[in-house]
Amino acid sequence: MKPTDDKSRLGDFAEYYAVTYLWDKGHEVFINAGCTGAIDLITFKNGDITLIDVKTESKDKRDNTYYVSTARTEYQKQIGVKVLGFNPLTRKFKFVNHNE
Repeated sequence: MKPTDDKSRLGDFAEYYAVTYLWDKGHEVFINAGCTGAIDLITFKNGDITLIDVKTESKDKRDNTYYVSTARTEYQKQIGVKVLGFNPLTRKFKFVNHNE
């Protein structure tokens, strides 16, 4: 079994990959010290603070596309959390467009 076969480990990998991805984009990154909560990362860039929840995308078996399968909680919406989707196949990231 590969480490990425375990769903919780895959989430851990996604968060660490997200840190380096955001560093490359010029962000200062602060990691949540706990394993639960509404926020995984807090970033600071050009005077702006961004609250981020990292989500590993799921594969849609109908058309082999990847998508974030969970929506933000009401609390995450209230505090302005942005979801950063991680594609486990390509290891690429994209911010989710929230249309809630």
